[in-house]
Amino acid sequence: MKARRIVGIATVLMCALLASTSCGRKDTTSTIRIGVAAPLTGSGATYGALIRMGAELAQEEINAAGGIQGKQLELVFGDDQAREDQAVAVATKFSNDPSIVAVVGHFNSICSMAGKPIYQRAKVVEFSPGSTNVDVTKGSEWTFRNLYHDDYQGTFLASYAKRVLNLSRIAVFFDNDDYGSGLKNAFMKEAEAVGLEIVGTPEAYQREQTLDFSSAIDKFAALKPDAVFIAGLYNEAASIVKQTREKGVNVPFLAADGVSSQGYIDIAGEAAEGTYITTPFIVHPDIGGPAAQAFRVAFEAKFKQVPDTWAALTYDAVKQTVAAITKVGANRQAIRDEFAATTSAETAYQGVTGPTYFDENGDCLKPAYVTVVKDGEFVPAEKQAQ
Repeated sequence: MKARRIVGIATVLMCALLASTSCGRKDTTSTIRIGVAAPLTGSGATYGALIRMGAELAQEEINAAGGIQGKQLELVFGDDQAREDQAVAVATKFSNDPSIVAVVGHFNSICSMAGKPIYQRAKVVEFSPGSTNVDVTKGSEWTFRNLYHDDYQGTFLASYAKRVLNLSRIAVFFDNDDYGSGLKNAFMKEAEAVGLEIVGTPEAYQREQTLDFSSAIDKFAALKPDAVFIAGLYNEAASIVKQTREKGVNVPFLAADGVSSQGYIDIAGEAAEGTYITTPFIVHPDIGGPAAQAFRVAFEAKFKQVPDTWAALTYDAVKQTVAAITKVGANRQAIRDEFAATTSAETAYQGVTGPTYFDENGDCLKPAYVTVVKDGEFVPAEKQAQ
C-alpha cells in the first residue's frame, strides 16, 4: 500500500515537472510557423516597422480565410538590426528551430548574405523581400528574392535619367557597402553606354558614420551637374539633399529603392521634393491594378498609413510562402523545391507587386517603376520608362 502511494506521488510529481518545463513554451501543433527577419530596431527600424505591418496583414488575411490546411499561420519575428552579427544570430535561431519551416527575410543585403550559408546548411528557405545586391542569391539553392537586383536597378536608373528625363551630367554619392557599391557600379556602366556623363569622382560615405557632406557638395556644385544620384538608404540620402538645398543647389535627385521610405520625407522635409526613386511597387490604376489598390485600402484601414514598397513585398513574400506550403506541405525541402519550380510567367505567384517567378539563381526580375516626391508624398512619376 505504501509502495503504491509512493508511486502515485512520484507520478503526480513527474506530471507537475513536465507541466512546469513546458510553461511558456508555445504549442505549435495547431500552427504553421514562418520566421520573419528584419531590422526592427536600430537605423533601419523605419523599414522594419513597415515590413512587420505587411507581414501581419498577410497573416491576418490568411488566418481569417481558414489558415493553412486547417492550421493557423504564426509569424516569428527576428530583429537583425541591419547588422551582420545580428543577422547571423537570427539565422542561427531560426535554422535551429525545426518548427520554423521557412524564413521571409532579410531586408538588408549584408544581412541576407550573412544568413545565407546558415540557412543553406540547415536546408531552410531564405526569401528576401528587400535585398538587391547582385550576389545575394548566388551560391545557394535555398535563397530567393521577390524583387530585382542592383545591376538591373542601377542600369534602369541611368537609362531613365538619359532617355526619359533628358539629363546629361550626373554627380554620384554612394554608400560604401554591398548595396551602395553595387548600385553605383551598375549605374556608371550604363551611364557610359548611353552617353550620360558622370561629373567628378563618385563620393563614397559610410552609413551611420558620415554626417557632414559639405565638402563633397561644394565640389560637385562647382561642376554644375544636371542632377545628383544617391546610391544608399534614406537616412544619409535625406542629409545629402537637405545640405545640398541649404547651399542653394536646386537640381533633381535620383535614388534607388533604399530611399523609398517615409523616413526620407520625414527627415528631408521640403528638400525631398522632386526626388525620383525606383520601386517595384506602385499604386496606380494603369500599373498596380486592382490587387495593389485593394492591398492599399486594407493596409490603410488596419494601420492608418500608406503602405510602402517593403510592406507590399513582404506581404507578397508571406503569401507566396503560404501558397507553397498549401500546395506541398509544411516541409522545408518541399517548400524549396516548389520555389525552384516556379520559373515562368505561367507558374508565377500573382501578388500586389506583380508576378513572382525565379531564374536558376533564385532571382526575380520584376519591372521597375518610378515614383517622385510631390507635396510630401510618393506619387507615380508622370513619365515611366517604356
